[in-house]
Amino acid sequence: MKPRTRARSVALQVLYEVDITGHLPGEVFTQRLADARAEEQVILTDELSAFAHQLVFGILPQAEKLDRAIEKYAPEWPFDQIAAIDRNILRMACWEFAVSRITPVKVAINEAVELAKMFGSDNAPRFINGVLGSLADHENEIYQVFQSRN
Repeated sequence: MKPRTRARSVALQVLYEVDITGHLPGEVFTQRLADARAEEQVILTDELSAFAHQLVFGILPQAEKLDRAIEKYAPEWPFDQIAAIDRNILRMACWEFAVSRITPVKVAINEAVELAKMFGSDNAPRFINGVLGSLADHENEIYQVFQSRN
C-alpha cells in the first residue's frame, strides 16, 4: 500500500469508528495510529501521521455539511441508505478535493475507489466512483458553499 493510501486508511478507520460508536476522535486516532505503527511492514512517518490527522480533524467538524453536499449533488443515491464505510469514504474524498482542495479530483477519486476495494462491499468501488463523479462535476459549487459558511 502506498504511504498516503495507508494514511488515508488510518483516517478512514478513525472516521468509521467515531461515526458508528461515538467514541472520542482523539482517543480513536491515537489508538489507530499506534496500531498502524505496530505493523512491522508499515512505516507511518510524522508527515503521514499529520496528513491522517488533517483528514480526520478536518472532516469531523464538517461531516453534516459534507453529508448535505453529497445528498444535494448526488441525489440519485439516497444518503440514508449508504453504508457507513462508504459514507465516510465519500466524506473524505469530497473534503479532500472540494473543501480543503489538498488533493486533485482524480487522485481523490482513485484513492477513494482503492479504499472501497479494501474496506467496502463488492459493489462499493463502482458506487464510490459514481457518486464522486457527480460530486466532482460540482466541485466549485461545493467549495463556495463551504467558504461562505465558514
